[in-house]
Amino acid sequence: MKTMYGHRFQSVEEIQEEFEKGGYICSKEIATCLYIAFNLQKPMMVEGPAGVGKTEMAKTAAEILGVPLIRLQCYEGLDESKALYEWKYGKQLLYTQLLKEKLNDFMGDAETMEESMAVLHSKEDLFFSEDFLEPRPLFKALKEKAGCVLLIDEVDKSDHEFEAFLLEILSEFQVSIPEIGTLSADIKPFVFLTSNNNREMSDALKRRCLHLNVPYPDPEIERRILNSRVPELKENLQKNLVDFIHQIREMDLKKSPSISETIDWARVLVLLNAEQLDKEFVETTLNTVLKFEDDIEAVNEQLEGLLENMNSPKK
Repeated sequence: MKTMYGHRFQSVEEIQEEFEKGGYICSKEIATCLYIAFNLQKPMMVEGPAGVGKTEMAKTAAEILGVPLIRLQCYEGLDESKALYEWKYGKQLLYTQLLKEKLNDFMGDAETMEESMAVLHSKEDLFFSEDFLEPRPLFKALKEKAGCVLLIDEVDKSDHEFEAFLLEILSEFQVSIPEIGTLSADIKPFVFLTSNNNREMSDALKRRCLHLNVPYPDPEIERRILNSRVPELKENLQKNLVDFIHQIREMDLKKSPSISETIDWARVLVLLNAEQLDKEFVETTLNTVLKFEDDIEAVNEQLEGLLENMNSPKK
């Protein structure tokens, strides 16, 4: 099997620089895991709350490497036919109908039933070749001649049976198709598996991957993210917004605001030409970052204190 892509990242610092150019600000821990996974060609199991940038990490990696991003969105009931391949039964039936008139030519001089069946069996493989196969994400990833980034998104939503199916692919980067044989990748995909921790993944799957937990970022990293994604936001608003979001995340809420929601709120500040993060603005736009009415009410009840803490000098 060939080595991966046209170059290797030379250092953890290079990873951070390249990802920052792509608009993704990553900590040294994240960059180190990416460096190891890329150079050792190991899949990455990226866990953490929804909206902290797990999927965006894979997208940015594909952009930097200049290869396709192939995404498999997992869900309960996902099976091999939706993840790997399925046969184009309609096309097989159509070709069968079209070739009916050629049947006599195929039969040749066959006179008995046994002879006729032997002739038909000799031709049946034509209908179970790659020409009649509908490739799904995992098949496409193995067939990419120049390599790809394979994103197996929200793997924790899949069933245990699908986890077991993934083991062969993540171990050998090959799959067995009964009608065709074993299909192996010429170049290993750079694999990201993401999980929102809805359920515990199996030990067998974890052993095949490097583990990376992506928490909510610290204030400094989050401000850098905002500076990258919403550069037109004023510095004082950027600081106040991050301070307010971090206070909210410490509350007992059904769903804490993610990085993507912080970015959305920053864009709202710019859109409405807000000069400050005050009580009126927060009350009218809080639904941008909080998705449950109970959470909105809980924050509004403590709003004055939160705004006061946001504006008080830090010790």
